[in-house]
Amino acid sequence: MSRPHIEPYVDTAAEFRRLTLPGFPRGVHYKTLSVDDANGACSLVVRFESGWRRPAGFSWSEMEFMLLAGEMRYGERVIKPGHYLWVPAGVSLPQMEVTREARALLFYNYGEPSFEASVEDHDEASRVGLVELNAYDDLQWVSGTRMPAVAPGCFVKILRLDPITKAYTFLYCMTPNFWQDNISYHDCAEESYHIWGTSWMMQFGELPTGGYFWRPPYINHGAFASKLGCIALGRTDSELYNWFHHNPWSSPAENASRAAARLQRERPELFRWVDTRGHNHPVDFEHPHGHEHGDVPHHHGDGDTRHRHGRRRRR
Repeated sequence: MSRPHIEPYVDTAAEFRRLTLPGFPRGVHYKTLSVDDANGACSLVVRFESGWRRPAGFSWSEMEFMLLAGEMRYGERVIKPGHYLWVPAGVSLPQMEVTREARALLFYNYGEPSFEASVEDHDEASRVGLVELNAYDDLQWVSGTRMPAVAPGCFVKILRLDPITKAYTFLYCMTPNFWQDNISYHDCAEESYHIWGTSWMMQFGELPTGGYFWRPPYINHGAFASKLGCIALGRTDSELYNWFHHNPWSSPAENASRAAARLQRERPELFRWVDTRGHNHPVDFEHPHGHEHGDVPHHHGDGDTRHRHGRRRRR
């Protein structure tokens, strides 16, 4: 997921536009939350007119869907708010019909929106990857799913986890009077849409219902709070690790270097893939002179090897 930093954004100030892409039946309106200009991948809020109908078919791109308001006939069933789908590219979904106006979140992860009418999956589609559930009713709220964990009072429901990239989609809530006083960043890109309620962040202020962000890796955010609570849908493009610190002025480059230092300590076999910007080791900005594995020599022009504790060794 490669998109510009968008934060904060509130979709209530934007007007719906009519969707007129080839293959899509009339009666769909959209607001763009974010888009990848390179491949057309995008996050949308969509509104379906009453009476809208779409035959069975599939997308050429991996797609995610969550119904926010209204009802929709989905094959032989009626689905309601909270219904979530993660649909691999080429997997056919049944006919859909809106009996009364509905609104949903729609994500195309690796390509632009597309639709091909078909009652059968594409020959190369992987139906085993299809995820379908009601995010409100089918799962329990849990805490502490990502370590280091956030402050007490923030709970999640994991809707979908990619077994290879560890990217995941989740519902999260902040309870009334939630508060966390530190700064955080992540190695992954993340995005969020406020379904209900308001949260507060030191850098950007209040984010109300309809609030959205797309945040690239290593961007500082926090402290956080929510006076009355909120519920939001979140997504990442890889594994989420909570880097916590108390320096709101550190740069994304410094944050990335600190993350590389952790990679060197915990997964040294992968460290060789990390760009260290000309240095022979990454720097943890909280411990700039420390090395996890004892004395690491630094070479100087006088022919000696000096160590961080000031000792010398002759060649």
